Amino acid sequence: MLRSAGRRFIVVGILVLLMFIPLMFAGEVIQSRKNYSQGTIRDVGMEWGGQQVLVGPVMVIPVEKEIVQISTRPKLDPVTGVVMSDAETGKELMERYEEVVIRRSEAVYLLPGDFEVDLSTKSQMRARGIFQVPVYQAEAGMVFDFDVSGAETVIGPKETLLWDQAEIVMEVSNNRALRGAAEMTRGGEVLELAPLSGASGFKALLGDPRDWQGYELKLGFNGAQKLFIAPVGRDSKVTMTSDWPHPSFGGAFLPDAREISEEGFSAEWSIPHLARPLPQIGREDPISAARRSSGFGVNFIEPNDFYQKAYRAANYGILFIALTFLTILLIERGSGKPVHAVQYILVGLTQSVFVLLMVAYAEQIGFAAAYALSAGAVIALLTLFGFIALKLGARALVLGAMLIVVYAVLYLILNSADYALMAGSTLAFAAIALTMWATRNEDWFGPEKEPRPGMLQRMFGAAPRPAAPTPPAAPAAMRGNPGSDPS
Repeated sequence: MLRSAGRRFIVVGILVLLMFIPLMFAGEVIQSRKNYSQGTIRDVGMEWGGQQVLVGPVMVIPVEKEIVQISTRPKLDPVTGVVMSDAETGKELMERYEEVVIRRSEAVYLLPGDFEVDLSTKSQMRARGIFQVPVYQAEAGMVFDFDVSGAETVIGPKETLLWDQAEIVMEVSNNRALRGAAEMTRGGEVLELAPLSGASGFKALLGDPRDWQGYELKLGFNGAQKLFIAPVGRDSKVTMTSDWPHPSFGGAFLPDAREISEEGFSAEWSIPHLARPLPQIGREDPISAARRSSGFGVNFIEPNDFYQKAYRAANYGILFIALTFLTILLIERGSGKPVHAVQYILVGLTQSVFVLLMVAYAEQIGFAAAYALSAGAVIALLTLFGFIALKLGARALVLGAMLIVVYAVLYLILNSADYALMAGSTLAFAAIALTMWATRNEDWFGPEKEPRPGMLQRMFGAAPRPAAPTPPAAPAAMRGNPGSDPS
């Protein structure tokens, strides 16, 4: 390509940088495909029940308040009882008066004292087209009580608690997710449940709750991707078990204890009231604050899915293209015909298409098989290209061996997110070190060139060089004659 090895390295480096363009487009295609997959997962999840956040139970006690208000009414003649009118305008005369009215005031909200929850889920896969969506069926068992003795302390002097209208409210993310059992009992008595108006969830009418303590709730529901619960109790204890082997615990609190295996997981939380920013009793609805700041639980995720792997492969692609270019550059030295820039570009485009092949086949046959198929096709094609088109001969086997190592390392990187940076940086360092060793005796400036002729010489032809003057012949007497005596 160029006579100087240094210039050839620079040109190859520029070609490597140009390969960012196809890799960028490949990354955009992968990201678009991932967004489509996530959209499908969200749609199927919402049809199944969606992400579930349980908030409650919360006892709500309505409050009535006496209010003295100023009203107006027509002024009546005290003798005749007829409405009086203005003598000039003829309009009816009005008078103001005070009246006492009873109106609803802010309700009193009580959170449970002891709050124990047992959650269990069973997972299954739902398919839409080529996509698999993990969903779950859950059962919740709750045991709780309320201390209503403090309700009188938060109302005003002219306010009255409507004990007979007290109710327990339980909020869920979506009423369509409720399946199976939905039963609340109090001392063996089954309470009637009704859906909330204007919100997702249900309520139970209690009557006067002052003579009751313990409550139980059994609830069955569907969900997908997420299951959170708010620690509404003064002392909240939550236990969760599932057959899903890849939980991602999140939210305001991590579990105190957990066990994870291929058969599923179990986790336990114990949350004291001082750890949650919720008042035990108050006049403001705590449900939204509990959902926003205190929810915790599990995300049901697919770890390190192949879209993430393919996108990371595109990010690391420039490193492997550079290693391939470098290998070709080093092993083609000494061949009669250097590799052309167009041939380098073809090699780079082949490796850029690798990530698209991997995603396309992974959607059909899984990541491992798709990676093996795509990497094998790229390695075979580039090795054959090196043997036939690049005229590397037996050195094409060196290129093939390097590609096998590169794609084996890439597979390890993609399957281990924790060690990806370490493996990638180590490979890059090793490649630089080997290049430095292989080129330790390289003449980077190349062979010296003949000086270029000047403009006049190019126009009129180069003038013949004058012959070097021949030194005059020495006299015969000075040249010496073996047969004569100079004296």
